[in-house]
Amino acid sequence: MAVSALDQMKQGTRATWAAGDYHAIAERTLWPVGERIVRRVAVAAGDDVLDVACGSGNAALRAAQAGGRVVGVDLTPELFEAGRRLAAEAGVEIEWVEGDAEALPAADESFDAVVSVFGCMFAPRHRVAAAELARVLRPGGRLCVAAWTPEGEVGELFATLGGYMPAPPPIAEPPVLWGSEDHVRDLFADTGLELEFTRETVQFPRFDTVEEEVEFSATKFGPMIMARRMLPPERWEALVADMCRLIATQTGAMEYLVTTGRKGYAGGDV
Repeated sequence: MAVSALDQMKQGTRATWAAGDYHAIAERTLWPVGERIVRRVAVAAGDDVLDVACGSGNAALRAAQAGGRVVGVDLTPELFEAGRRLAAEAGVEIEWVEGDAEALPAADESFDAVVSVFGCMFAPRHRVAAAELARVLRPGGRLCVAAWTPEGEVGELFATLGGYMPAPPPIAEPPVLWGSEDHVRDLFADTGLELEFTRETVQFPRFDTVEEEVEFSATKFGPMIMARRMLPPERWEALVADMCRLIATQTGAMEYLVTTGRKGYAGGDV
């Protein structure tokens, strides 16, 4: 049976995020954002919460600690090992489910809150993913998505890395478009969600040298690991040099867009 370009891309995405040590990257850089998102969406005891593209549970863990009944869904189940360990240490229960943000393994209108912290932005078809986020929300349910902005420092890093890698298939939209208000507003235009936007930053801890910072990514961060495997030595060295030059100009204050929304009721009220 032939494998479609879309399926091949998703297989590659899973392999990329399974490479290295995603949790080490997330815990060092992204971890404060999960708490912020859960607080912003006001998870309360008894809420049914879905964390989409949950990784090792940045938001899922915080939602469970707030009293939510939490399901974490990710295309890369290899990331659940760290999440299960952290959940056990925290004394909370989370249901970990392998699944695709473009075809969520959940019934219509089954969650009070849906969150995604730098997760659903990597689904290739943005409108399909947005429709899924809206589909599983109950009327009156809350949405909160964090995504890197195109013009922010992480956006610059992705652009530099992408310049060395093969172009993705035409069906795949750039992940950082989830960090553009106009793009996200268009994605949810027909979903019945009323949206609000806020730009925030998270400060990445810096290493003593930019070379140490790049080496950490090269051994822990899936996209950099895959680049190292794919590129000939001279291209890899050029990428490392470009990354070092870029990081030397950055502050470590990584900008992201927070999209919050509430799903309307059948009568149209939000």
